[in-house]
Amino acid sequence: MLEMKHLTVETVDINKKILNDFSLTIKEGEIHAIMGPNGTGKSTLSKVLFRSPQYRVLEGTIALDKQDLLSLSTEEVARCGLFLVMQDPPVIEGVTTSDFMREALYEKNKERVNLYTFMKEIGTASQKLSLKEELVHQSINQGLSGGERKKNEIFQLLLLKPNYIVLDELDSGLDVDSLKQVCEVLNEYKKENPHVSFLMITHYSRILEYIHPDFVHKMVDGKIVETGDLSLAKKIEAEGYQVNEHTKELFHE
Repeated sequence: MLEMKHLTVETVDINKKILNDFSLTIKEGEIHAIMGPNGTGKSTLSKVLFRSPQYRVLEGTIALDKQDLLSLSTEEVARCGLFLVMQDPPVIEGVTTSDFMREALYEKNKERVNLYTFMKEIGTASQKLSLKEELVHQSINQGLSGGERKKNEIFQLLLLKPNYIVLDELDSGLDVDSLKQVCEVLNEYKKENPHVSFLMITHYSRILEYIHPDFVHKMVDGKIVETGDLSLAKKIEAEGYQVNEHTKELFHE
């Protein structure tokens, strides 16, 4: 279970408060979606979970299966089974995706992966994503389109097999066909691993048509102001992120 309680977070550089008394609990096997306008703190949340030095936690706690994540480094958080599909995956020159993944699997399992088995897994994951296999044998994300970078993130996920997955605007950079394909791959992964939990961060409800959430949360000004099912996403799409007077009172309490 991933528990975030009363998080108040500011940027390190300009001391700007981004998250404001944010709380959310994700139980084993659940799929949660957070929707909100630009600048409301959705991507900040993902970065705080993975201990980005850009942010300072002023108050609150984050616990994964009762372990304090705020006391851990990014590497240690990853070792706990969390995986972030980044909104804008970076280019890392001089390190191939395949070498990177082989080292990551060694760090995870504490033993070298058999080369034949590893190459077979690379081929299977690449085929599922329609990702040219030669792309994983070149520098990470170098020369890749936005959609290919997102597929490369999912490729890494399939090899590492994490238990908690954060999708930070997976739908940005993917065309309709690629988004559908990637979501089908994630749904298959979830079916094979029902204990896995998802946190999806998005502006739009389109991705939720492919990966059906158990809970949808509306986030405004760094805090969840409304929670519902898929119908809430449809309501947001139709009406935007307007906050009614009752919600404002709750928010400012």
